[in-house]
Amino acid sequence: MGFFCPLTFILTGIPGLSVSSYWLALPLCCLYLLMLLGNCSLLWMIATDHSLHTPMYYFLSMLSMADLGLSLSTLPTTLAIFWFKSTSLRFEACVAQMYFIHSFSAIESGVLVAMAFDRFVAICYPLRYASVLTRSLVMKVGGAIFTRGICVVLPVAILIKKMPFCRPRVLSHSFCLHQDMLRLVCGDVRVNSLYGLTAVILTKGLDSLTILLSYMMIIRAILSSVSQEARAKAFSTCISHLCAVLIFYIPLIGLSIIHRFGKHLPLLTHTLLADAYLLVPPVLNPLVYSWKTTQIRRRIFILLRRRGTQQRV
Repeated sequence: MGFFCPLTFILTGIPGLSVSSYWLALPLCCLYLLMLLGNCSLLWMIATDHSLHTPMYYFLSMLSMADLGLSLSTLPTTLAIFWFKSTSLRFEACVAQMYFIHSFSAIESGVLVAMAFDRFVAICYPLRYASVLTRSLVMKVGGAIFTRGICVVLPVAILIKKMPFCRPRVLSHSFCLHQDMLRLVCGDVRVNSLYGLTAVILTKGLDSLTILLSYMMIIRAILSSVSQEARAKAFSTCISHLCAVLIFYIPLIGLSIIHRFGKHLPLLTHTLLADAYLLVPPVLNPLVYSWKTTQIRRRIFILLRRRGTQQRV
C-alpha cells in the first residue's frame, strides 16, 4: 500500500538572501501595517462622514477594498517565509492564492476605470453629474466590477488544477502567480497561456485603453476652458487618480514584459517587480489620496484636532 504525497510548491524570498532575513521581514511588516492602517482609515472615514457619500468616494472605498484584498492575499506566505522560514505551500493553497491575487488585481483595474469615468463626467458634464452618477448606478457598477474580477479568473484556476507539474517545483516569488506556475507544467500549456493572455487583454488591456480615452477627452475639455483658474482646479481633481493609475499600471506592464520577453534577466529583477506590483499600490494609494484630496485631508485634521483636545482635557 503506497502513501499519498500531496503536491507542494517551494516559494522563494529574495534571491541571494538568506530565507530567514529578519532585517527584511521588519520593513515588510511595517509596509503591511501601513497598508492596513491607510486603507482601513479611508474606509472608516468614508463610512462615517456623510459629506463623503458621493460617487467619487464610493469608488475610492472600492479601490481600498481591492487594495486590502490584493495585499492580504500575499501576506500569509510572504511573512511566513521571512519570519518562520516556511517555504513550502500545498498545491490547493497555491491555486487559491493565485486566484485571489489575480481576481483582486482585475477588480482594482476595473475600479480605476470607474474612477476615470467619474472624473470624465465631473469635468466634461458637470451639470449632469448628479443625475448620471446616481447611488444606484454606482452600486451596480461596483457589483459588475467585482463580478467580472471573480469570474474572469475562475477558468484560470480550474485549468491549472488539471495540469501535471514537474520537479523541482520551485516558484520565483514568495507568492503564487499564474505565469510562474505555468513555467513548471510538464504538459501542453497552450490553452492556459491563451486564456490567461485573453483574460489580461479583456480586463487590464481594455481598461487601460478606456482610461486613456477618458483622459484624452478630459484634457480636451480642460484645455477648452476659458479661465486659467478653472483649468487648474479641474486638473487638480484628477491628480490623485492619475497617480493611482500610474502606480498600478507601470509595475504591471513591466512585470508582464519581463515574464514574456525577459527570461534572460536576473531573477532578482522578476522578484522586485512582482513585489512592487502587489505591495506598492495598496501602500501608496491611501497616502496619495490623503495628501491630494482636500476633503479627506480636512477630515484627518479634524480628527487629529479632536484627539489633541481630548488629551488636553
